[in-house]
Amino acid sequence: MNASNVNFSDVLIIIIVVLAIILALLYYFNKVSMRKMVQAQDFIDNNRTTVQIFIIDKKQEKPSPSNLPKAVYEQMPKTSKMRKANLVRAKVGPQIVTLICDKPVYNVLPVKKNVKVDLAGIYIIGITGMKLEDKKKKTLTEKMTLNLNNKVSKK
Repeated sequence: MNASNVNFSDVLIIIIVVLAIILALLYYFNKVSMRKMVQAQDFIDNNRTTVQIFIIDKKQEKPSPSNLPKAVYEQMPKTSKMRKANLVRAKVGPQIVTLICDKPVYNVLPVKKNVKVDLAGIYIIGITGMKLEDKKKKTLTEKMTLNLNNKVSKK
């Protein structure tokens, strides 16, 4: 069979088969990642504690053995080691530890202040006693729309 005997239908069938294989792989990897997310959320829900901490410093940097406990660093996936993480140095009780948090929590954490937070291991889940949306730094347009909404609701 030479190249001139290849039909359009043969090429179309090959493309459809390749697309079906790609979709099957994406579906499989999505199910695996969803299963991992559910397990992580269960762990967070089971180990959640509310603690008063004093935030010393917060930085966005790549995790390393110098800024995280060695056991935690070794268990991290390679992709997490290459990305920058939101790291918070805080005094929890008598010891100073490095904690990890998400971007919305990181943005509203005040430095050099005592804060009540929900912890699961070394992961800061949220801040208790304050709403994250209210404390986030707002842009000028967000402030103006908020002021307009407040004036309209008062009338």
